[in-house]
Amino acid sequence: MLMYIVSFLDRSNIGFAKQALEASEGISESIYALGAGLFFISYSLCGFPSNLILHKVGAKKWLAFLMVGWGIISMANILISGATSFYLLRLLLGVLEAGFFPGAILYLTYWFPDNVRGRVLGMFYLGVPLALILGGPLSGLLLEIRPLLGLQSWQWMFLVEGFIAVVLGLFAFWYLDNRPSNASWLPADEKQALIHALAIEEESRRSAGPAKILPMLRDVQVMHFLLIYALIQISTYGAVFYLPVEISALLHKPVGLEVGLVSSIPWICTLAAVYFLPRVADKFHRHRQLASLTMLASACASFVFPSAGPLMGLLALSIAVSGFIGVQPLFWMFPTKYLADRAAAGGIAIIGMGNLGGFLAPNLKVWADEYLASPHAGLYLLAGLTLLNAVLIARVKIHQATESTSFTID
Repeated sequence: MLMYIVSFLDRSNIGFAKQALEASEGISESIYALGAGLFFISYSLCGFPSNLILHKVGAKKWLAFLMVGWGIISMANILISGATSFYLLRLLLGVLEAGFFPGAILYLTYWFPDNVRGRVLGMFYLGVPLALILGGPLSGLLLEIRPLLGLQSWQWMFLVEGFIAVVLGLFAFWYLDNRPSNASWLPADEKQALIHALAIEEESRRSAGPAKILPMLRDVQVMHFLLIYALIQISTYGAVFYLPVEISALLHKPVGLEVGLVSSIPWICTLAAVYFLPRVADKFHRHRQLASLTMLASACASFVFPSAGPLMGLLALSIAVSGFIGVQPLFWMFPTKYLADRAAAGGIAIIGMGNLGGFLAPNLKVWADEYLASPHAGLYLLAGLTLLNAVLIARVKIHQATESTSFTID
């Protein structure tokens, strides 16, 4: 979870630097939208080979390598001096971050059986709101410092937050174990029970879904998952990239510490959604139904937000954002209960290519705003796509794995 906090912080802090980059380096609205989105092109293309490498060499080495690498690239954002350097660094950051998220989802399947994985995914996803609760004030505070040692405030923001990733990556290499069989700290009886439970579930998935790469690439269900995840990411990053600016507009104040603090309110609400929704779904085995209803609620709130006043706007934004993040641990139960072996490694990464939604979101918003000559047109378009996704999730076919164990966690 801590690694995910830093990962999400390093990809989303660009939203806080937006105004400073425009003023000091001439990064216009269209350049920002393209640069913010370019991250997701390299991110989506590199996730597949990265996950296959992780499946082969293990999470310990690979996740640590990726984290140190993207921390260095994030620190290098201090070198942005125009559109070209902005585009290049966003692409490189996407290459290094590409393997972390699908690798982490795959890694959790190595450790946690189906009956507890939903809440574990929820705990992992707590990293998103925590990154933005803590990152908002941190980024806002760093943006208010005076120039120091020849660096502007936005450069210090990238330098400090990137360095955190480097330190955490080195710690991960020391801390992580690849699989339960490598965990010397796990009692022998618990280790064997866990390995046995996971092996039975893996065999169940082999009988129900693809276990090899080529059949997985032709599987209609995997493509359905990919479309759903892409639409989730369009909704999510439509909020993440523009939330500081939208809060700034609501408060009629420039982006800084106060806007950073207020921007943390939707993410505090998201903490509750990410914690409780997977637990409720696990308890009643209603992941699909709850996920669909969550997206429906987010769509309705998204339609309300653009024309609402400050208080109602903040409430609507909080509901929408909570749903965008809270639905994701529920969603990942679908592919992780369906795919096995190398198909799981590759399939999770293929579905992760839905992060191209992060490229589409800012560009769709800018296009709709300009084409319809309305500052809210883009937000309404994103709300409509969220509504469509609620329908797509409701049509997911759920694979019920063999009940192999009563393995539980506290």
